[in-house]
Amino acid sequence: MAVMSGNPVKIKLCGLSRPVDIDSVNEAKPDYCGFIINVPKSIRNTTPDQVRALRKNLSPEIIPVGVFRNEPVENVAELLLDGTIQVAQLHGSEDEDYIRRLRAYGTFFIIQAFRVPIPEEISDIRTRSPEKVLSDWADMVNKSSADLVLLDNGGGGTGKTFEWTLANQIQRPFLLAGGIGPDNITEALDQLHPWGVDMSSSVETDGKKDRKKMLAAVSRVRAWNKNRR
Repeated sequence: MAVMSGNPVKIKLCGLSRPVDIDSVNEAKPDYCGFIINVPKSIRNTTPDQVRALRKNLSPEIIPVGVFRNEPVENVAELLLDGTIQVAQLHGSEDEDYIRRLRAYGTFFIIQAFRVPIPEEISDIRTRSPEKVLSDWADMVNKSSADLVLLDNGGGGTGKTFEWTLANQIQRPFLLAGGIGPDNITEALDQLHPWGVDMSSSVETDGKKDRKKMLAAVSRVRAWNKNRR
């Protein structure tokens, strides 16, 4: 799975956890869908067995992604090797050594999430200047050995955007997350031209995936892609 810039913006709907979510995602037809696996603190948490059951009804055209937070490498590898998921998305404190150990199990497509610095961190000059804070962060993201990086505000699923101009520091294709949904997706695409967008809480109502919002979000990205041609 190659990452190519200049192609149509890819779409990922994340945090599926119910059979009805699979029905909605099959109707919306994003490129990817995400399952949060073994993260008990998440309201969208699923177990590997639940994901296997949900996947049985997932359209083969949609690529399943496992979203993990500091999960043992061997557990992630097992789910990739047995076909439960096709992509691993790392949302914890996983480092280059973790990615190296995961790749030792096979040729996997890996997404690594990075939290974008908040204003308070950028302006904290007790140890580093604002320019140095941003430079160090961007350097870490740009040098990641993951196949694709994801930019988010917080630990994922917060429903809040970050300062989009900071994405200009990133010199590689990226997946845009953090409060991206039907209401602001067109503005985000116009400003940032990301490789793809990752949506979760913004396509929910009362903490549950909302079919209408999912359809609307995907439709607006598809429309943007069509108008860009």
